[in-house]
Amino acid sequence: MEHKEDLLLLVHRIPYPPNKGDKIRSYHLLKHLAQHYRVHLATFIDDPDDWQHVPQVEKLCASSHFVSLNPLAARVKSLGALVKGGSLSLDYYRDGGLQRWVDQTVAGLNVERILVFSSAMAQYADKYPQAKRVVDFVDVDSDKWRQYADKKSWPMNWLYRHEARQLLSYERRVAREYDASLFVSAPEADLFRRLAPECGSKIGFFNNGVDTDYFSPELVHASPYADGERALVFTGAMDYWPNVDAVQWFAESIFPQLRARFADLRFYIVGARPTSAVQALAQHPGVTVTGTVPDVRPYIAHAKVAVAPLRVARGIQNKVLEAMAMATPVVVTPQALEGIDAEPGTELVLAEDEADFVDAVSALLYVPAHGIGKAARAKVERNYSWLHNLACVGERLEC
Repeated sequence: MEHKEDLLLLVHRIPYPPNKGDKIRSYHLLKHLAQHYRVHLATFIDDPDDWQHVPQVEKLCASSHFVSLNPLAARVKSLGALVKGGSLSLDYYRDGGLQRWVDQTVAGLNVERILVFSSAMAQYADKYPQAKRVVDFVDVDSDKWRQYADKKSWPMNWLYRHEARQLLSYERRVAREYDASLFVSAPEADLFRRLAPECGSKIGFFNNGVDTDYFSPELVHASPYADGERALVFTGAMDYWPNVDAVQWFAESIFPQLRARFADLRFYIVGARPTSAVQALAQHPGVTVTGTVPDVRPYIAHAKVAVAPLRVARGIQNKVLEAMAMATPVVVTPQALEGIDAEPGTELVLAEDEADFVDAVSALLYVPAHGIGKAARAKVERNYSWLHNLACVGERLEC
């Protein structure tokens, strides 16, 4: 029987179910690591519904520690960072019990490899420079806060700029001290190299992947849409502010122009935990907010067009890759396209602004572009395999 070395994996949110961007990446990362190491996982659970998935995660781990996190209480606690001049994100995810479990695990097993998923979890590995430490930042979170600040008014813009500065300072320190820093795409890695040029030689990336057997146009799904209607679809976690901003912009500024041209058109917002602002969009003619659905694939498969009108974005948008994998034509903003290796006009459609979006979606409704969907599927099959993309993680842990 092959001997496996111990590895500590620190993740800011339970890596299951793989139903949103960070969980998709962390779940496949956990599965990959479990094939090569005895994984000891420490993570938070911020959604009570996720406790039912603990047994599924435990099957992949040699040991594990789960901590309940109340988002509201954590936000209030994190405000203490303003007094100390620190990062709110670090205080948000700070927990003494989790640190004690990490300390006991590292000491008891003499753990020599630590993989950190998201910058805020590095605080639990900071005291172990003797170990091989790799951090998957995923996105440059500090730059996301900077983008938030640019979109908000006072006092939130001040708060977000504070967090952007403090978190970037911590990200740079982690990158200097750790053995490798990984990101979700080449553009994201390039951005961090510009922000932390002293760490350039240790910065890399691995793209997200797509389960092309699961997200396949060959599978048959019953249509969730009413007879006689043509659907546009947006998928994603609907308590995530960039997604909220995207659907508000689309439903209020773009969709009315489209519906004036196509009376049978409906816009479906598909995703868990819709905020009150998202739910209010259902009052607009032709807009449906589904909330949680058991399976997003029927909504993607039977939509005429998938839309990704993000104006604030970091990293790779899984919603775009999933639509591409299902051969559904997708219209994206430049922000939603960043980091995705796809050719505009051939494998998806790029819309720079509101007028572009109206024209692009209209063109796809007038003359369905089946060739774009087929080309998109082929691109995903070639470039977005989890097996291929995750290979670099092991290289970083063993070099």
